[in-house]
Amino acid sequence: MTVCIDNAQHPLIIDSGAHCSIVAKDYLNNQFPNWEEKILLKKAKLFKSTSGKMTSIGTIIKEIIIPHRKGNIGVNQEFVVLYDPHIQGFLLGTDYQRIYGIDICNSKNRHITIGTKKDKKFSLYIYHMSTHDPLEESLNEFREGQFSTSLASKQKLILLKMLRKNRPAFAIGEEPLRKIRGHDIELYLDVKRPYAPILRRPPYPASLETRKEIEKHINEPLEMDFIRKI
Repeated sequence: MTVCIDNAQHPLIIDSGAHCSIVAKDYLNNQFPNWEEKILLKKAKLFKSTSGKMTSIGTIIKEIIIPHRKGNIGVNQEFVVLYDPHIQGFLLGTDYQRIYGIDICNSKNRHITIGTKKDKKFSLYIYHMSTHDPLEESLNEFREGQFSTSLASKQKLILLKMLRKNRPAFAIGEEPLRKIRGHDIELYLDVKRPYAPILRRPPYPASLETRKEIEKHINEPLEMDFIRKI
């Protein structure tokens, strides 16, 4: 599957037969020029695989962003850096699969689930690596939004990251406004006496017909999902 690491897309292989997560030294050299400055546990260790023995250099920690249209998931993972595996990308072993509760589903559309949210499926397909820069891809994600032309590229990226982080505070696409969480305003509405001053003014005289009209005005936004009843 394709994940985001350090604002760039990288392939992630999920292997239920590997007891630890690994990455090749050659891949890090090509994709992360300064990776050796962040290496941990600089101690050589032999690993065995079906293709022979492999020597480790140490470990490195990377934040993995797993994309999903309903909200990305970010996890910190430690990878063993090996000299000789022929892997183009990162390999996730059973160590972190157990930690995060990752289950592989080999159905028609292969996917994984993470933790207890079994309804949220992450595709296992490897997408073509994009040639666009992170800003252009992020702007495409929020293509319906309008950004001020006075904002610099870095400012737009900061704003986009904030929007992702506070995703529950917004309703997008076909989502109803009642889906918004964190900015709720509680209102108490009724059609019983004594009427609120604003409702006593014309055209709202205290009559049965008027009460029906008031109820209609309250029910309409409920039916249109502008507000929710609690």
